[in-house]
Amino acid sequence: TPSAYGYYVDYSDADAAAEAQKTLEQVISKSLGTPPSVPVVTSVVKGQPAEVLVEASRSAELLVVGSRGRGAFTAMLLGSVSQHCVQHAACTVVVVRPPQKTDTRQGTE
Repeated sequence: TPSAYGYYVDYSDADAAAEAQKTLEQVISKSLGTPPSVPVVTSVVKGQPAEVLVEASRSAELLVVGSRGRGAFTAMLLGSVSQHCVQHAACTVVVVRPPQKTDTRQGTE
């Protein structure tokens, strides 16, 4: 596989899946503790994110997706995985946005 740096990178689907699973476990541990405080089912699936999530929603009670909050105009141009899930999922969808940055300087309104 060619890379941006001009050398060959031998990176298999299995390597990518293992790395994704490790990252997923770290995020769950950081967010929910070890062991998680609620039942969590995870899987690493190759495919288009919106399509994979909608398919997974068919056997789920709840689908939680993130949103980067890029704004309506940018989302319209780029497409939105969370928007697609809200419109097409077979279960309830919760969209989680990142915390808003607040200005902590004194004297600002």
